Amino acid sequence: MKIKITLIEAMLGTGCANPDVYREHVAKNAPDGAKVEEEAMALSTDEQVEKGETIFAKDADGCPMLFDYQIKGFFKESLGVLLDYIEKDCKIGKAKLSRWTSDKIVDNILFVTPRRVRLNLPEGTQITQCVRPLRCKTMKGERVALAASEEVPAGTTFEFEVIVLNDDLLPFISKCLDYAKLKGFGQWRNSGKGRATWEEIKG
Repeated sequence: MKIKITLIEAMLGTGCANPDVYREHVAKNAPDGAKVEEEAMALSTDEQVEKGETIFAKDADGCPMLFDYQIKGFFKESLGVLLDYIEKDCKIGKAKLSRWTSDKIVDNILFVTPRRVRLNLPEGTQITQCVRPLRCKTMKGERVALAASEEVPAGTTFEFEVIVLNDDLLPFISKCLDYAKLKGFGQWRNSGKGRATWEEIKG
């Protein structure tokens, strides 16, 4: 199933701008060290990047991109929401599909290709920066900090293919992608960032 995504709201980058910090913290939990190094090398080391800013990984030509696992993460979240609140008594083969099994199902029978999914910005636009407040409640009261992220504009498109090993999952793929119009990709999704529409590419 080949998919084209079109952002209807700007999307924020999620990668740590310092590749050394990325290596240190991600490598601890990553099963594949070669992939960690690939991702670290795709992150910017430009001195102009703000300390703590989250960014998009870049291809060799500077084009921003997502990795396949970031799209799988979207499917995990949206499928979990569908199963928690909307769908009932679902099965994939002999297995009951539930919130407790959905992550395992996405991990093992849903695959996204290619590994690097390029983001195609609308002509005449460029990556900008989004700065927003982060609030949290602590024992010493509410704290506020500023967060900064690279941002690609609405109208940005990207394409990928979803491969499933059991066709019973296909109807849920469409429902998950429909959910992207309400809650999409990238950071700060609860604010509406990263919302998107989709279409299937035939042929």
